Amino acid sequence: MVALLLSAAAQSNYLLAVALFGIGYAAFQIGRAWPQLKALRLARDGEKVVGQFLEQLREDGYQVFHDVVGNGFNVDHVLLGPTGMLTIETKTFSKRSSPDAKVIFDGERVLVDGYEPDRNPVAQAKAQAAWLRELLAESTGRKFSARPVILFPGWFVQQGKGTTREIWVLEPKALRAFLENEPAVLSMEDVKLASFHLSRFIRTNESRVS
Repeated sequence: MVALLLSAAAQSNYLLAVALFGIGYAAFQIGRAWPQLKALRLARDGEKVVGQFLEQLREDGYQVFHDVVGNGFNVDHVLLGPTGMLTIETKTFSKRSSPDAKVIFDGERVLVDGYEPDRNPVAQAKAQAAWLRELLAESTGRKFSARPVILFPGWFVQQGKGTTREIWVLEPKALRAFLENEPAVLSMEDVKLASFHLSRFIRTNESRVS
């Protein structure tokens, strides 16, 4: 009888140890994955905020496309309107509560709170704009310019002299003012043409996936 009790107690202790190990391992895995999950949620929220802001520009005659999928990459947003075509890359980073926390762009690289991101956002944005130019040139037989834009929601962006000529690095709220200061370079017919071909490309891609 005593042996049976000891055996039952040993089995109970074993099961308890296994359960505690399982709980500890799960907690360890959650803790390890938490920064990545937080970054993904931050990126999702940032893209949603930017997308909602861009939708307001439809009132100004712009066409807006979200999550345009290319070969092994995607363009967060594309804006087509009187002032031309823009490819928009959204970058979201946690921000410390300090007036010194800002994004600095010197024309070649971006520093976020003093640190350079792992992936060069300038090279990424320029590559996206070049891809879209080539895509529409092949589809329409026309040459459309495309300006790369990088948006940092919630960040103060410090620009170097002459840095806004080729590429815009902005806080989303500044985008409308930049657009308003640009000359009209596309007619409504051009906007409709580019929008039609981009929409067709997106639909074709979606049908291939489904």
